[in-house]
Amino acid sequence: MSNAYANTNNTQPKFSTRQLAAIGVMTAVTCVLAPFSLPIGPVPISLTNLAIYFSLYALGTKSGCISYLIYLLIGFIGVPVFSGFTSGPGKLLGPTGGYLIGFIPMALIAGVLIDKFISKWAVCLLGMIGGTIIAYAFGTAWLAYQAGLDWKAALWAGVIPFIPGDLAKMALALIAGPQVRRQLARAGLHSS
Repeated sequence: MSNAYANTNNTQPKFSTRQLAAIGVMTAVTCVLAPFSLPIGPVPISLTNLAIYFSLYALGTKSGCISYLIYLLIGFIGVPVFSGFTSGPGKLLGPTGGYLIGFIPMALIAGVLIDKFISKWAVCLLGMIGGTIIAYAFGTAWLAYQAGLDWKAALWAGVIPFIPGDLAKMALALIAGPQVRRQLARAGLHSS
């Protein structure tokens, strides 16, 4: 028997059954929270980023990002899980699709800092703010391009009205997220 065969036979799975189940649960949570939105213009207020923050606390960076990518795939194929119960490629390629895509780097940036500095709320907050700025930049650039807006108009349509709500979501995640992670760790569902 060759060494290559012996090595592949002894490898551990990339994800345990519990981890896969947790990813599925957090994907479902995102699918439930994200469609509820308040239309205030071309970009609605939604709970998508709050669901992502909770996924990062509950699952960690890698699994939290996978959960969000699965959510995007579910919406892309036509299940109405995006804001306002919308779906499909048109939503991802439309004026607000840049924010949905921008949440990927947001999750990566915030997740890394949450994982490394879970007990330091100020660093976790900076991670969420930094990630959100990247999501805003990507989304605003795409909105300006798609809707034919200048930067100032795009910022007023897709960023400025959202800052207070996004800060409130971050505060909620900072308060509840560490508690959720501790409870999951006690139950053996998160290795912290």
